[in-house]
Amino acid sequence: MSNGLKFPLINDLSRKIIHIDMDAFYASIEERDNPKLKGKPLVIAKHPKDTNGRGVVTTANYEARKYGIHSAMSAKKAYELCPHATFVAGNREYYSEISKQIHEVFKEYTDIIEPLSLDEAYLDVTHNKKGIKSAIKIARMIQSDIYEKVQLTSSAGVSYNKFLAKIASDFEKPKGLTLILPEQAQEFLLELPIEKFYGIGKKTIPLMHDLGIYTGKDLYNIPEMTLIDLFGKKGYSLYRKVRGIHNDPVENNRERKSIGRERTFSKTLMQEQDVLKNIREMAEEVSKKLIANELKAQTIVMKIRNNLYETVTKRITINHYIYQSEDIFFYATQLWEELNWQTINVRLVGVTVTTLDKQMYEAIELPLFIKKG
Repeated sequence: MSNGLKFPLINDLSRKIIHIDMDAFYASIEERDNPKLKGKPLVIAKHPKDTNGRGVVTTANYEARKYGIHSAMSAKKAYELCPHATFVAGNREYYSEISKQIHEVFKEYTDIIEPLSLDEAYLDVTHNKKGIKSAIKIARMIQSDIYEKVQLTSSAGVSYNKFLAKIASDFEKPKGLTLILPEQAQEFLLELPIEKFYGIGKKTIPLMHDLGIYTGKDLYNIPEMTLIDLFGKKGYSLYRKVRGIHNDPVENNRERKSIGRERTFSKTLMQEQDVLKNIREMAEEVSKKLIANELKAQTIVMKIRNNLYETVTKRITINHYIYQSEDIFFYATQLWEELNWQTINVRLVGVTVTTLDKQMYEAIELPLFIKKG
């Protein structure tokens, strides 16, 4: 079913890729250091009672997630959902140090490592330092070594490309280990509801439905050039992803650029919720631009101008890359909070990301049929 294929389909099955994803990383560190927190809802955010309702959730443990709490949610909302949850402000520098220890474990097996964040990374173990042929065996060893070194659990996904390995690591959490074989991917993708494809947002889903695309099978049957005409690069990518094709290598070559959005308001913003609403919208716009250009960012810059035309710029450079809107929003709001403006009279808001690198992966969230090793 090529349906107007213009560009050749080449599926590289030669690689052995592992995606390691730490289980509720920040929350698990806090539970490790304070065992009294285990089994109770835990939210990594400043308590809204201490911040007059300000703040954003970094992450939450699995107990808190049962109440609907998730990253990038306002701390105030999290408190409303679960008033008896424990709130911990978190310590990015401390978490970063633990992440470095985990990456030392990775380096014992391969130097081909592509970090996505503090708590997840791709590893190409096709030709590894241990000379082990089984990627499943290596994944198990890495999970064991991480636990021995930092007493934290992780989930692993193993497949022939990054696209599938990433999905596999999310399939069974926590402590999961999932293998996606080449012969399994196609059947699964054909049955996948289109709403499950990451990158197809709420605004795009109605368009997909208007086109008669409800499942992976429907997407599969759309001609390549039609998808490209409709969705540009994303159409080209989706045509291949729905066929289990994603040949980008694991790598982390850097190049410096910047992507940003800023907005000047004719009417001064007087409420923090209005400022945060605009920060979130700009984070989403920047994220879309990053994804469209297949880039990820390491530095986040916030620009604020008040009604006296005084401009303040703050930035943070983290030791991992991000591209999702919720991550950009999180760091941008942290910078906003650091300003600690007593009177909110905002005339301009800007969100920019710099220190960019090639993304090499356009995540799509799929519930795959699996075979365990």
